[in-house]
Amino acid sequence: MATDYDAPRKTDEDLSSDSLEDLKAQRTQKKASSVDEDETEVAEGYELPGADLSNEELSVRVLPKQSDEFTCMECFLVRHRSQLASDKDGVLICKDCAA
Repeated sequence: MATDYDAPRKTDEDLSSDSLEDLKAQRTQKKASSVDEDETEVAEGYELPGADLSNEELSVRVLPKQSDEFTCMECFLVRHRSQLASDKDGVLICKDCAA
């Protein structure tokens, strides 16, 4: 038989002190402490993939590429010069793509 060594161990005194009425009372207390939530209110907070976002406007400020940045020719992300792994014939590759 397999033994779960992570499970808390009970002594014989603990096992005998747990009466059926005590266990039932603990179960009802756990049920009573749960919060009733309206499912429709909870569901309204979730954004589903493919949702219609045509009326939404994004406000993101886009900066041009800075003098200390380069565009990786593998992943096409703009990276800082410290991320440059190789520069062969003008083809700039970042450290992530070179690995």
